Amino acid sequence: MDYFALKDGVLHAEDVPLWRIAEEVGTPVYVYSRATLERHARVFNEALKPIERKLIAFAVKSNPNLAVLKIMQREGFGADVVSGGELVRALAAGIAPEMIVFSGVGKTRSELELGLEKGIGQFNIESREEGRELAELAEARGIRAPACLRINPDVDAGTHEKISTGKAENKFGIPLMRAREVYAELAQLEGLDLRGVAVHIGSQLGDLEPLETAFAKLGKLIADLRAAGHAITHVDLGGGLGVPYKAGEVFPSPAEYGAMVSRATRDWDVHLTFEPGRVIAGNAGVLLTRVVRVKRGGNGPPFVIVDAAMNDLARPALYGAWHDFVAVKPTGEYMTANIVGPICETGDTFARDRHCDALQSGDLAVFRTAGAYGATMASSYNSRGFVAEVLVDGDRFAVVADRIAAQAIMDAERVPEWLE
Repeated sequence: MDYFALKDGVLHAEDVPLWRIAEEVGTPVYVYSRATLERHARVFNEALKPIERKLIAFAVKSNPNLAVLKIMQREGFGADVVSGGELVRALAAGIAPEMIVFSGVGKTRSELELGLEKGIGQFNIESREEGRELAELAEARGIRAPACLRINPDVDAGTHEKISTGKAENKFGIPLMRAREVYAELAQLEGLDLRGVAVHIGSQLGDLEPLETAFAKLGKLIADLRAAGHAITHVDLGGGLGVPYKAGEVFPSPAEYGAMVSRATRDWDVHLTFEPGRVIAGNAGVLLTRVVRVKRGGNGPPFVIVDAAMNDLARPALYGAWHDFVAVKPTGEYMTANIVGPICETGDTFARDRHCDALQSGDLAVFRTAGAYGATMASSYNSRGFVAEVLVDGDRFAVVADRIAAQAIMDAERVPEWLE
């Protein structure tokens, strides 16, 4: 459930009509609903209530806006980060260091040092080499870095190939066949408090079976590691639970996920970590845009050209992803159109042959389910600047990320004197 709905024929975010945001902030603009974020966080938390020892760490990569992170912090969530920048953001939002998990396959030396300096709760180690480097840095400080070893279970998550992370050919984690050997080696290092294992097989999962398969493999590994004398106290189960992008789609609910986790891990006797992102933020945001003009095509549908582009919302260009596209003031009439942006790329296409609300120049519309992997993936391609972000709370709203104009980006550039 989300809090974007028609009221008196006008699409609202909670109690704010979207045309008002467009008038005061301009378009394109991301609009987030505080009520939706809080509801999704509480539903996820409730689904995992039977699991006593746990940490729910919001996947910052899905939406790193400080206001969004503050809402997560107030809901008792920690943070799953994959860069030094995300770590700094999580701390700035008030998330306690001990509730931060540092994932990611390419942590640099300076990022490992930052995590140690801030005293974060856990490093998810992706390789033997990373484990050695982290141990060296921690030992030099006279401390032991809390860590789990990320395992690649070679399970196909059944999701898009670019967001699959648990197959043998993916870059993430230690292959299951080598996990015991690598774990034994790293567990002996003085600078590491290697206390368990981690897994994450992909994003936008529409079926729980691949997850349960991966968890079963992890359970067998845990038993083998304990039999070898290792104390396994923590397991990170990652995230990846998907959300419906298209009206009518059905995905596993957090309650179904929670029941599966309880069943799969009932004999593990560990502290569990979860890293939800999209399932919390996805349907909590929309990208509000204005129609520039409607251009007649050749023999096909007309082009509805909007002022949002692939630099603002990259998922359709990257993955061929679907986002429902609806008018802010629907008339009850419909059209079939190609929805495109102004970027000088044919790839700047949001939808082809889309049956949608009839639109004309100046009309407002939204791309739904844009609260995750939206603004965070934006760029300034074609010197368009960066999109603004707004948070709605009941009948009020605030700009939570300023629009960064192309001029401001250019002001950060320099022409060397020898080119003058």
